[in-house]
Amino acid sequence: MPLNLEDKRAIVVSVNAAASEALSAVVADYRGLSVADMTNLRHKARETGVYLKVVRNTLAKRAVAGTDYECLSDALVGPTVLAFSQEDPGAAARLIKDFAKDHDALEVKALAIGGVAYDAKDIDILAKLPTRDEAIAQLMSVMQAPVAKFVRTLNEVPGKFVRTMAAVKDQKQQEAA
Repeated sequence: MPLNLEDKRAIVVSVNAAASEALSAVVADYRGLSVADMTNLRHKARETGVYLKVVRNTLAKRAVAGTDYECLSDALVGPTVLAFSQEDPGAAARLIKDFAKDHDALEVKALAIGGVAYDAKDIDILAKLPTRDEAIAQLMSVMQAPVAKFVRTLNEVPGKFVRTMAAVKDQKQQEAA
């Protein structure tokens, strides 16, 4: 069923809003995936906070114009699915990469983060980015390490004193016996 002009405008506005708020984007070729596979992919995308949309390339090019993801315009050829990470920069890359492991038909064309387009082979770099919670945990452990070491060092002074006193006590008891 052909789209009328209002439907096309609504799609462009929707994708543009998602692209404007997105932290990263992945463009993939979904040719060969069944309807059930695409439904499963959409379901996983909703669970992980990824905006996933199959859009005509001309509409997608208009939608990403003026956003950080305008650099992906060259990759918008053939059947295309757009995945925008809304909460976590690596979410879309992880979703597409994990789904592509089980479905050879899903092929990554390009990805972008911060207005810079990357080749499809660089998806591992983006997919391995820590989630927000993981990044905070790593930061906290780095911040906690010097404090913990300082406390251990301070605790060593009385500990050494106690061990010295225990050694003197043991020595006195041996001399008395």
